[in-house]
Amino acid sequence: MREIVLDTETTGLEPAEGHRIVEIGALELVHRVPTGEVWHSYINPERDMPPDAYRIHELSEEFLSDKPPFAEIADRFLEFIGDAPLVIHNAPFDAGFLNAEFARLGLPPIAGDRLVDTLQMARRRFAGAPNSLDALCTRFEIDKSERTLHGALIDCRLLAEVYLHLTGGRQPGLAFQAAPGAGGEEGRQQGRSGFRPPRPHAPTPEELAAHEAFVAGLKDPVWLE
Repeated sequence: MREIVLDTETTGLEPAEGHRIVEIGALELVHRVPTGEVWHSYINPERDMPPDAYRIHELSEEFLSDKPPFAEIADRFLEFIGDAPLVIHNAPFDAGFLNAEFARLGLPPIAGDRLVDTLQMARRRFAGAPNSLDALCTRFEIDKSERTLHGALIDCRLLAEVYLHLTGGRQPGLAFQAAPGAGGEEGRQQGRSGFRPPRPHAPTPEELAAHEAFVAGLKDPVWLE
């Protein structure tokens, strides 16, 4: 099963107010394990960088000025994600920005049924507790020391670890469960067809003779004293 962990950084909170994407990170999972395949790009938002957004990710207008606009990276990004489910923390936020960018290019939006929202998963599991990415890393004892600022690819790597914990740990498919109704002797008998008589264990005359010949060749065996 292929999934893509995805994160974006933006100039603000609302695409409807003209805010744009400035960074995309994407990380491939197969059976919830990172494959090492990643996709990353900084993006020229073609607008200014508000101070509040800069304080979060420190991506300045000057730094982004020579980066490609979204239109130039859209095809490569879509090729990487393919039709895989997208694992996102607070999925409506990132998907809203991506769909706004796609709309500018006349491209179809990302379907809602592709989104796996880890924030909603965490809220169901830890109702009433802090469920930011930082808080979940702390809860699951995930090393986030490299996360001094928000960065799309760093956040993807952390989110991949969080997602693994939210879905059952490092080996989510490795669950040994008894078949329904199994238990005790009844469970051990399941799958046997009919009665099997006990095997004979008494030695044959030939085996007794061979044993006596073997003992006779020993020097002063203690059990014959």
